Amino acid sequence: MIVCSCNVLSDGQVRACLLPGPGCPRTPAQVYACLGCSPKCGRCARTIRGILQRSASETHAACATACSAACPLGTAAAEQTAAAA
Repeated sequence: MIVCSCNVLSDGQVRACLLPGPGCPRTPAQVYACLGCSPKCGRCARTIRGILQRSASETHAACATACSAACPLGTAAAEQTAAAA
């Protein structure tokens, strides 16, 4: 599915740049930079943010309990959940 019609970015392209690690994008702006483009109208930012949140939740759920404190994606997901509450 195309999530950004200005840059013709698909959800698959966004997910492909979300590899765990210190260089993993955490914001829509970082996703754009990772994919070599920049936001134009910004309508896709909410969708990209949703993909980031789902990816963080899925990755954190896949982590073993012992690594959850050290997992940067899990920490980000926990912070977002706490902020939403």
